[in-house]
Amino acid sequence: MKKITFLLLMAVFGFLVSCNNDNTYEEYAVARPMTMDLTQFKAEAVAIMEPEPIVASGKIYTYGNYIFVNDVNRGFHVLDNSNPVAPERISFIKLEGNYDIAVKDNKLYADSYGDLVIFDISNTNDIKVSSRIVNAIYDSGGIWADDLEYPVADFYDYDNYDYENEAVVGWTVTTEKRLVSEYESRYGGGVFYEDAALSNTSSSESAPAGAVGQGGSLARFKIVGDYLYVVDYSNINIFDIADVANPEVLEDVQVAWDIETIFNQGEILFIGGRQGMYIYDISQPEKPTFISEFRHGTACDPVVVDGDYAYVTLKGGNFCGNTESGLYVVDVSDLTNPELKVIYPMSGPNGLGIKGDLLFVCDGDAGLRVLDKSNTPNITEVDHFEDIFAYDVIPLEASLLMIGEKTLYQYEYLENNIELLSTFDLN
Repeated sequence: MKKITFLLLMAVFGFLVSCNNDNTYEEYAVARPMTMDLTQFKAEAVAIMEPEPIVASGKIYTYGNYIFVNDVNRGFHVLDNSNPVAPERISFIKLEGNYDIAVKDNKLYADSYGDLVIFDISNTNDIKVSSRIVNAIYDSGGIWADDLEYPVADFYDYDNYDYENEAVVGWTVTTEKRLVSEYESRYGGGVFYEDAALSNTSSSESAPAGAVGQGGSLARFKIVGDYLYVVDYSNINIFDIADVANPEVLEDVQVAWDIETIFNQGEILFIGGRQGMYIYDISQPEKPTFISEFRHGTACDPVVVDGDYAYVTLKGGNFCGNTESGLYVVDVSDLTNPELKVIYPMSGPNGLGIKGDLLFVCDGDAGLRVLDKSNTPNITEVDHFEDIFAYDVIPLEASLLMIGEKTLYQYEYLENNIELLSTFDLN
């Protein structure tokens, strides 16, 4: 009985406090975005600059004698790799909102806040912007300036912010009197970000005509013939690039939520996502057709394919999901019915690549693993480069490129193994 009486008294007290708060004001920090016209902002977000240290190394891409290293959300660094023992910096291409690129016939295609930006790289000492197609990949409303973070505040006021036509370039924070009841009803006493869409997840020798570059397994861009395929978080965006300087935007194809990577074997696309691997037929390249899917637990999921087998690395933990990390070997001899054959435990795998009978797996902090797949699905480890961070690889004809934490590694192939050729610090 005493307990019930106490609870009733507490309820009445809470009600009285709440009523009092309806007319009680206190001082709160109120943040308002400083904005710039979106068109002007995007124009200023591109610049051809002198080489500079990398901030956050992302994916790598190679074209002819050149290597392009993504600086996450900032642009990409251009290296001359004519001498793999000693690569040379050429320039830094500032391109805010950039994560991926692809190259064909000296035209470089890159994403920037959902736009498709085309560069002319026929002279790598004089790279130029050819054109920009706005929102070609996804709607880029809610753009923030590079590295801009939320200020510490109690209220975030977007009343005068035009989400579709303005970019946030800064903040003003003022102290204002607001109703305590408003604060409690909107935020429950804590900080709340009103618009989730605004979170900041946040040499002159050219390659021969007809040449297409090569990316790693983490790529979202893939050129096949006269078509560029770009995956966003749920769709395949398709561009006819028969005229490389003037891409034609075609109708996109919805795949699933949280797709991440794209790989092709001939006229078949393999799409990696956090829920599974999705297989599409591109015999009619302008309209990819769904064939089947291989579902797995939630995890980050790049995929490469060689013959009848797909090799999928699943990385659990952090934002990737709760699935146990591992290398999945999937039989895709029947594309309509992919079948899991075996799972090999891994520490925290990222990208992977294939060269002949060798399978290279970037196992994060555990380093680079070299595997023999000549007897797939039975796979054996033949070498392990430890004490480095391994993110993604590109197996080339004569050498292997691997990107780690602000470091580019190059290896030469031996008879059944590889050996370190050079290490290039991107700082």
